[in-house]
Amino acid sequence: MKKSIYSMCGMCTVRCHIRAEVEDNRVTWMEGNQHILGGALCARGAAGVALRDDTERPQGPLIREGARGEGKWRQVSWEEALDHVAGKLGAIKEKYGPQSIVVSSRGGPWQGLYKTFVHAIGSPNYTNHDNTCGRNTHHASLSVNGVARKGLQYDYKNARHLVLFGRNLFAALLLTETRAVMEMLQKGGRLTYVDVRVTETSSKATRFFHVRPGTDYALALAMVHQVIRENAYDAAFVDKYVKDFSALCTFVEPYTPAWAAKECGVDEDSIINFVREINEDRPKVIFHPGWNLSRYNDSFYASRMLHILNGLMGSVEMEGGLFFPKGPGDCGVKSIRTVDCKKPDIERADGCGTTYPQFEKGPGLAHLLFPAMKTGKPYPVKAWLAMRHDPFTCMPDPEQQKEYFDHCDLLVSIDTHYSEFGWYADVILPESMFLERDNHIIVQKGLKPRLAVRRKIVEPRFDTKAAWDIFRQLAVRMGVEEYFPYETIEEFWSWQLEPTGFTMKDFEEKGFIELADKPVFYNRDELEGKFKTPSGKIEVISGVLEKAGLPSLKPYQSPAAPPAGKFRLVYGRVAVHTHSHTQNNPLLHQMMDENNLWINTRQAEQLGIGDGDMVEVRAANGYGGRLRAFVTDFIHPEAVFTVHGFGRQVPRQTRTHDRGVSDQRLMAGLLDVWDQAGGAISLCESFVTVKPAR
Repeated sequence: MKKSIYSMCGMCTVRCHIRAEVEDNRVTWMEGNQHILGGALCARGAAGVALRDDTERPQGPLIREGARGEGKWRQVSWEEALDHVAGKLGAIKEKYGPQSIVVSSRGGPWQGLYKTFVHAIGSPNYTNHDNTCGRNTHHASLSVNGVARKGLQYDYKNARHLVLFGRNLFAALLLTETRAVMEMLQKGGRLTYVDVRVTETSSKATRFFHVRPGTDYALALAMVHQVIRENAYDAAFVDKYVKDFSALCTFVEPYTPAWAAKECGVDEDSIINFVREINEDRPKVIFHPGWNLSRYNDSFYASRMLHILNGLMGSVEMEGGLFFPKGPGDCGVKSIRTVDCKKPDIERADGCGTTYPQFEKGPGLAHLLFPAMKTGKPYPVKAWLAMRHDPFTCMPDPEQQKEYFDHCDLLVSIDTHYSEFGWYADVILPESMFLERDNHIIVQKGLKPRLAVRRKIVEPRFDTKAAWDIFRQLAVRMGVEEYFPYETIEEFWSWQLEPTGFTMKDFEEKGFIELADKPVFYNRDELEGKFKTPSGKIEVISGVLEKAGLPSLKPYQSPAAPPAGKFRLVYGRVAVHTHSHTQNNPLLHQMMDENNLWINTRQAEQLGIGDGDMVEVRAANGYGGRLRAFVTDFIHPEAVFTVHGFGRQVPRQTRTHDRGVSDQRLMAGLLDVWDQAGGAISLCESFVTVKPAR
């Protein structure tokens, strides 16, 4: 019997809405939800069917039998696997205390489930991947706006000018965002892009700044300088909602376009003309404050300056600008229930909020949990459960990480595929891939908020389970089942929807429940209380930073040039793959089976390297490998670039095993190089050597 089912994709963290047609438990057609995406679906989403058919993913729970990383596994029943994990957790809790247990995840809208589990068993130590992604932007937003990095969103479609610093949105595809930006451009809007290389996004840009690596902050400072000099800002908005504007004026005075042109390697007139363009286009101007901004030692301050520029534009709570995302309450609707357990009143092992008062406690910072593993201070960390999170691929120096993780008594990977961390773990609990699982209902905030849900499209091919079931069964075994008030997903959905008046039938027409007929804006003349800073305004000077002994306005320091014979390593995304999750996908592997190394034409000629030649790239820690060179004028001479996620070391992933080179292994020593104000690891602060492969 043929069925049509609305659901949500799971091939990346965007979670696009989809519709699938199914016959005899096989997906015969899949497309983007017509009501949101007009049927659009990216290559990764389309390859979801191939993931279901892939036999090179875990087919049942596994318990390690040999040494960690040796690859000797025993497939067991779910009863045995869950009993084993719960028993180990219970013993660790008894010996070291519940706070010795860590749960990590990729974050996302379902992370409340994982937080609830770890809080319920008595540990404050939930963490996620954000220390290698958006934590600098998050803390920057908190210090300027008083809200999280997702506490302000962007009306791209109606903007007149979008400014992106390394936000390569036409490769790191978020389809609703990409389609909105294309519509903006088609209506005559402008796109300014800043990067060390020419990318898919720069090819769409109306203005491109090809900057020296590590100088984003310099360019942002010069932009602020020129905006103030030419009065290209909303004086009334600034007077009402921006605190310490005079301090900003004084600080940026020396950072002229002429200075930045020399520092960044761009044209002075281009900076001046850019500011005149945004003066014409404001207030419908958006400065994106960064997404994956775990790059340079001053990336936090670059993001702060971009947040401040948005304040100067006065583009908050208006069409074509920024807005506070609206939820059910803004539409006169009661929200859904979510599982929840109050966080234990125990200091986090990473020191966020205590040792480091400038960092929000929240999910903390994963790399700062490692010292507690080694020293036992403030207390030991002895168990780590990773839910769709691969620390070895997210963070630098996996070999150094293993030295820390070897202090743990239990490592568990919960994932749809073999991760590098999972291959080293003690237990693998395989999650059903997205076509095979339901998830609980979530709220998607925005100008037109909605309720959304992922629905199972086909039955699991292997002996796998959904996360809602895995964590509930662990909770039952740990004696905290009261925080998971359901036994089936249908019971979970009914419990969630009960306050709202909606039922699951209300999802059938479109696959989601829209809570507003038209965009919801606040009155931009009455934004008092919306900025959650101590002053209630956009803060140039942050009391939190100053109290921690950190400057709110940090004087610029020029980045170190690469030592002779070396290059700064930069990394990035590609539209075909999702981080390190999809390299072994049968279809996506055919489209891109390994990474290459971008190198500037002039530098390549000096090294005797031609386009397509095999080269050897090596880090200071001795790790290296062979890649094919992509010789181009379109990357800065100081840098080399490669796509993240290759060089995988899981033998059961035969398509991608040992294909390409691992960028995180090339990031020598960076596990201990992180932004003291923003918290994120500085992933682009290492240098590598490149030579022809012999």
